[in-house]
Amino acid sequence: MSAYLPSLAGGMLIGASAVMFLLLSGRIAGISGIVGRLVQGIGMTTNLAFVLGLLLGPLAYLFMFGGWPVVQITEGWPLIIIAGLLVGFGSRMGSGCTSGHGVLGLARMSPRSIVAVAIFLTAGVVAVAVLRGLGL
Repeated sequence: MSAYLPSLAGGMLIGASAVMFLLLSGRIAGISGIVGRLVQGIGMTTNLAFVLGLLLGPLAYLFMFGGWPVVQITEGWPLIIIAGLLVGFGSRMGSGCTSGHGVLGLARMSPRSIVAVAIFLTAGVVAVAVLRGLGL
């Protein structure tokens, strides 16, 4: 059970921060929307603070636990770049990302978010099956 505690704590922190963002700003904590507005120069203070908080998270982890989180990336950069571009395209096409739809959209029982999350998950399962079938 202790192996799952960091993930549980992380999920609780994500949920708490999303609820606080909604209550304090009246906006959904969807990362793609926040970054998109930041790039467009809209709501600079709030959006920049949110993005800086995301970027400073690993430093908080280092301070709290005395070491960096262990991250293992087993794929090459070309596949990672293609995957990142597809995720960015999909989040724009779906009018939101997994953080907005999956965390707050599902909590609010949004029909659009329920459909979006079902599509995200299905596409992920299909992508893994295809890539494994191709030996990648």
